[in-house]
Amino acid sequence: MMTPEQLGGIVACVESNGLADTQLPYLRGGFPDLHFTWCMDDDVCGPQPAAQGKGFNVYLVDSSSHCLCFTPSLEAASGVVIAELGEDDA
Repeated sequence: MMTPEQLGGIVACVESNGLADTQLPYLRGGFPDLHFTWCMDDDVCGPQPAAQGKGFNVYLVDSSSHCLCFTPSLEAASGVVIAELGEDDA
């Protein structure tokens, strides 16, 4: 389960520390109960982002079932995908 404050904190952390996959250890340290993944936004097909930051989108992941899936629900979220926007999308 994720709170709105955690989601806002994740966006703020990425925006203040820079947009790079090297930030994942810092995010994992700051939010130890969540799983983090980094990818390019064009690798994500279908879901609407749960949040947006400067140059990236944030998607939520639910791992409660057999397979991981995207979710719009903060209550079901156990992970986060930070998806970097390409220069054409930013």
